[in-house]
Amino acid sequence: MNRTVLFLGTGDGQLLKVVLGENLTSNCPEVIYEIKEETPVFYKLVPDPVKNIYIYLTAGKEVRRVRVANCSKHKSCLECLAATDPHCGWCHSLQRCTFQGDCVQLENIENWLDISSGVKKCPQIQIIRSSRDKTTVTLWGGVPPRYSQCTVRNVDTHRDLCRGRSPPNQTCACNIPTRASHRDALVVNVTFSFGSWNFSDRLNFTDCSSLRECPVCVGTGCAWCRREQKCIHPFTACDPADYQRNQEQCPVAAEKSPKTPGGGRSQENKGNRTSQGAQVFYIKSIEPQKISTLGKNNVIVTGANFTLASDITMILKGTSTCEKDVIRVSHVLNDTHMKFSLPSSRKEMKTVCVQFDSGNCSAVGPVSYIALPHCALIVPASTWISGGQNITVMGRNFDVIDNLIISHELKGNINVSEYCVATYCRFLAPNLKSSKARTNVTVKLRVQDTFLDCGTLQYLEDPRFTGYRVESEVDTELEVKIQKENDNFNISKKDIEITLFHGENGQLNCSFENITRNQDLTTIFCKIKGIKMASTIANSSKKVRVRLGNLELFVEQESAPSTWYFLIVLPVLLVVVIFAAVGVTRHKSRELSRKQSQQLELLESELRKEIRDGFAELQMDKLDVVDSFGTVPFLDYKHFALRTFFPESGGFTHIFTEDMHNRDANDKNESLTALDALICNKSFLVTVIHTLEKQKNFSVKDRCLFASFLTIALQTKLGYLTSILEVLTRDLMEQSSNLQPKLMLRRTESVVEKLLTNWMSVCLSGFLRTVGEPFYLLVTTLNQKINKGPVDVITCKALYTLNEDWLLWQVPEFSAVALNVVFEKIPENESADVCRNISVNVLDCDTIGQAKEKIFQAFLSKNGSPYGLQLHEIGLELQVGTRQKELLDIDGSSVILEDGITKLNTVGHYEISNGSTIKVFKKIANFTSDVEYSDDHCHLILPDSEAFQDVQGKRHRGKHKFKVKEMYLTKLLSTKVAIHSVLEKLFRSIWSLPNSRAPFAIKYFFDFLDAQAENKKITDPDVVHIWKTNSLPLRFWVNILKNPQFVFDIKKTPHIDGCLSVIAQAFMDAFSLTEQQLGKEAPTNKLLYAKDIPTYKEEVKSYYKAIRDLPPLSSSEMEEFLTQESKKHENEFNEEVALTEIYKYIVKYFDEILNKLERERGLEEAQKQLLHVRVLFDEKKKCKWM
Repeated sequence: MNRTVLFLGTGDGQLLKVVLGENLTSNCPEVIYEIKEETPVFYKLVPDPVKNIYIYLTAGKEVRRVRVANCSKHKSCLECLAATDPHCGWCHSLQRCTFQGDCVQLENIENWLDISSGVKKCPQIQIIRSSRDKTTVTLWGGVPPRYSQCTVRNVDTHRDLCRGRSPPNQTCACNIPTRASHRDALVVNVTFSFGSWNFSDRLNFTDCSSLRECPVCVGTGCAWCRREQKCIHPFTACDPADYQRNQEQCPVAAEKSPKTPGGGRSQENKGNRTSQGAQVFYIKSIEPQKISTLGKNNVIVTGANFTLASDITMILKGTSTCEKDVIRVSHVLNDTHMKFSLPSSRKEMKTVCVQFDSGNCSAVGPVSYIALPHCALIVPASTWISGGQNITVMGRNFDVIDNLIISHELKGNINVSEYCVATYCRFLAPNLKSSKARTNVTVKLRVQDTFLDCGTLQYLEDPRFTGYRVESEVDTELEVKIQKENDNFNISKKDIEITLFHGENGQLNCSFENITRNQDLTTIFCKIKGIKMASTIANSSKKVRVRLGNLELFVEQESAPSTWYFLIVLPVLLVVVIFAAVGVTRHKSRELSRKQSQQLELLESELRKEIRDGFAELQMDKLDVVDSFGTVPFLDYKHFALRTFFPESGGFTHIFTEDMHNRDANDKNESLTALDALICNKSFLVTVIHTLEKQKNFSVKDRCLFASFLTIALQTKLGYLTSILEVLTRDLMEQSSNLQPKLMLRRTESVVEKLLTNWMSVCLSGFLRTVGEPFYLLVTTLNQKINKGPVDVITCKALYTLNEDWLLWQVPEFSAVALNVVFEKIPENESADVCRNISVNVLDCDTIGQAKEKIFQAFLSKNGSPYGLQLHEIGLELQVGTRQKELLDIDGSSVILEDGITKLNTVGHYEISNGSTIKVFKKIANFTSDVEYSDDHCHLILPDSEAFQDVQGKRHRGKHKFKVKEMYLTKLLSTKVAIHSVLEKLFRSIWSLPNSRAPFAIKYFFDFLDAQAENKKITDPDVVHIWKTNSLPLRFWVNILKNPQFVFDIKKTPHIDGCLSVIAQAFMDAFSLTEQQLGKEAPTNKLLYAKDIPTYKEEVKSYYKAIRDLPPLSSSEMEEFLTQESKKHENEFNEEVALTEIYKYIVKYFDEILNKLERERGLEEAQKQLLHVRVLFDEKKKCKWM
């Protein structure tokens, strides 16, 4: 069987399968997988290397494993083999269409039929009239001969008509004698038993006598008597020569091809006008031109002279190898309009033509079959019971819906008038005034006879308005402020209409401006512009009419005391105040001193409590560090190296990470081969580097990039790279020795300094795996401690931290809340052993986004695997009885402060209590309700104008407590204590020698520095100590400690970065030779580890001494190590890209380099090679396609 199978990914999320025959003719493409979100399939499809029945496809941010065939959809052997799918075949023992691997081999007998067998090999019951007195029932097809039993049973009487057994290696045959009683057997069951499996079929002979054609007769199980030309019961007497049970023996009528009246076959007419005799049929258009994959009943074709045709058909052509759809007209409406019903189809574009009276087919145009509509979001999600608000449903493919329906539990389905385009539908919410005040309705889309749920629209009580005020700042403009009770409505400009009534019959339209919300009331602002005598109108205003959709309300003006009232009451009040003031003044003076003393006592008490709580926490608090955190998510070498080489130049990383395994090593072009050979000339390369460093515009960034390109180009020649490093380091020592040798390698100001960082990264990548576990545990523990207390999501400041700059001292009162979280079952994570009910602890001051992160992390910790969705793809719902409420960082209930800043919703905002049930669900794709935080949002740190106001709800009435940053410095110490054991384990894993052996790179380079100091007659041991510190801890370890994302597949937050900076500072202080003189005013970052540094310093000195005392490495040992490392990294990077980048620097300073080579002795050959390289590159540029 020679078949070629193509798997094709489409831009709308389909995976198509095309089978090419031996002559490369294809079948009709089959859709074997479809992505609901319709995201494009990535161009690389990878077969499963172990199980060839799977293929991996990438779409969006997910990788899916898909079966290469849907064999189980074929329900019979004929259907299975007729599909011509080489992956599928008919399994006799299972009696279904399967993959070959799913069909168990039985007793060394062929048990699986593939498509090469052909449909004729499918087992079929055959009834043969062997003589006048006997009818034989046997099994025909691709069943291997073997011992079997067969039975023919009358279904009506449950009596066996015959039983049979076969001799060995033969198929059973059952002989039925011709009897009158057997002719009454109208329905029989025929069963063939092959030991472990059975083949059975039911034959119905009820309608034999009514059938008039031989193929139909034989196909239903009856027999055809040729002499009498009629269909008979198979057990009825007939001459065996005339008795036919095989369709191939039926007389075949000559096939007649349909012809046009003018002769010849019907042809497609490329135009849209068809002449048929004297009649001219004209086609104009087809509507709609987009339909869903379910088809469409009422497709209208417009044109002319339709009523003159007697036979009208439409022909739909999709992919050329698929069958055409031929559809007869449903109804000719009039001379210019007719109606068709189009069948269902897969997603594709089809050409349409219409044929009149078997004439030429007139092209109508294309019709696109697209996926069913997909709803994503309903905005707004709640409306008022009177209706009339503009509701928008967002999603895709809305241009194929028939109509939009609101489904109500009492009123049933309500059709609404909608306006739809491809990505959204708009409609007015219907009036449900007669229903209960709060109710939920389901928004549905009807496509053909299918109803698609779009989501829930919540109906709430109508808005309640409390009054209005009219203000006039200028005489030509009025500002109206309408107060209403807080609610969850999202009112837009197109929903509201405001009219101000004034004077006798005057009325003015007020233009909507905005809505603000505070804790008690919502204020609607509108303006009336371009008027005269604004103050007069303001004084004569009577009421305001507010129209919200179908709701019309009249709002009365807020009551204000009249002028006469003030004239009467004011003098009385003045007299009362004067007398009261005299009496109160004495009382106040006494009360003032008493209250001041009480407030001081209260403040002292609060400070005392905070300090005591901090002390108690420091002594008693324990952080439950997770010892087993699963597999450490190490990055592979390629990504580790690129992040180290290019920490800030992310743009280079993708060009080095191509798939290099399929690259031909001999395919390198001539110019790059010549350049590669040239940079392997040590004298040339050192000269180039020194020449580049002398150029003024060769910046520090250029030096770092050049060093990294050089490292990648020489990745497989580490021995040569090491020799270059030695030469450049000696040259750097010559420069430093004239000035201050202690400053050497301290900064990255030369190529060699960056080259040393890269060299250490390459050579110590293996050792990093040893240090990686305590390092990952440190980052995990630090994250765990930070999240144990409040974290302000806007500024990332936290109560628990190592860095004073990131300390959240404006901390509110908070408490832990235990949630019962239920995870929705999703296709991305269907494993049976996944625990979906998890208890999660959050804080009542956590935002919904923070709570979501903790829930996400709890699932990972509980099950050892992620949920299967990205964080932004999930939503949270609070279960309250039978009702669900989606939890969002910002919704209609969010508190808006006076300066327009929105406070993010927290767990406490929704009044979620201990034991509440939270459901995690998959949000609809392509739309997200996650908040993009900006200056218009706040969380725990409130704006200055709100710092002493109550915005926390009823539990926090009154002013905030007095806060002093220094009160919370104990939290730094608490965090240090929580991670201390893990930190010390990390430090000691770095400066210890496992098995009394140092990593080869460290021992080699430290010995090299000792030798250079001895050669230069440097007797000060501090100089060598500083050189070693600058080359290893400063150039390598600090870079790793501050950037865990270089080593692990994790995301580093700004807060973690601040904490790791403190740790890195303590690490470097341990290597410093200067004694720290710290006072009380010293930075907390220094004070935090002040007591630990002396111990660390002693351990570092012992570490350096232990390395020095180790026996020196032989040149062969180091050479073997570098050779092994070089082999490890073969084909990791695209060295050609690195060589090209190096050449860009060479050609930029070509004249300077050439002049330097001319002045140096012994580099004449290198000079010629350089000129040759330039010629090759120039020729390559000329040949490049433009």
